[in-house]
Amino acid sequence: PESISRSSLQFLSCLPFRSGRAGMVTLLFRVVRTESLLGLWKGVSPSFARCIPGVGIYFSTLYMMKQKFLVDRSPTALESVFLGATARAVSGICMLPVTVVKTRYESGRFGYGSVYGALKNIYQTEGARGMFSGLTATLLRDAPFSGIYLMFYTQTKNFTPQDQLDPMLMPLLNFGCGIFAGILASLATQPADVIKTHMQLSPQKYHRTSQAIAFIYKDFGLVGFFRGGVPRALRRTLMAAMAWTVYEQMMEKMGLKS
Repeated sequence: PESISRSSLQFLSCLPFRSGRAGMVTLLFRVVRTESLLGLWKGVSPSFARCIPGVGIYFSTLYMMKQKFLVDRSPTALESVFLGATARAVSGICMLPVTVVKTRYESGRFGYGSVYGALKNIYQTEGARGMFSGLTATLLRDAPFSGIYLMFYTQTKNFTPQDQLDPMLMPLLNFGCGIFAGILASLATQPADVIKTHMQLSPQKYHRTSQAIAFIYKDFGLVGFFRGGVPRALRRTLMAAMAWTVYEQMMEKMGLKS
């Protein structure tokens, strides 16, 4: 539901004629009224198709880099930024075509019947360029988010007395650190998310990232770059915190260093 609300808020700013102001709660009620409660889970198939393999690629890449460059020590703040950004860039590039489908599904503007059908349609009508539309904006959003997130996450955990805590409380500690890191990282990367959504919803209109930036600033000013920030912060923060909590627990159960 948060993802639907975010995409809808940003999609409204793409329209040539807009009336009034719409907030997250207003749009959620509008979706329920026009499409029923299930409308809040529109695009769940492309979300699964993107998130599940994407998380696997991200954590696998991160683990391999840690094993290669950081064998017996924790990463510094800058190293955390590099590791997180690189792992996310690899994952983002691999999953970008599905990300384009997910964004279009949630906007309600395209009538795709399935993820495969959507990918086939995009490739036939727009070519490879359409499947990778918004690549620059996506990397500018996701890579810094993961880098900043991992930096705050690891540094926050380093400041906590982990040795003195009950092992049963470690998942709560990991989740709390993840929430804190997610909020800060979401705020820092929200502008790139708005730019990415504009480019993926209107690839014929925006051929370069600079065109989308100019349009948003001209019509909405600086505030326009933070449109949809609340639902995105909720979604990304909770998703990242849950993913890292599960990852840390699974690595511990397998006897591996996360």
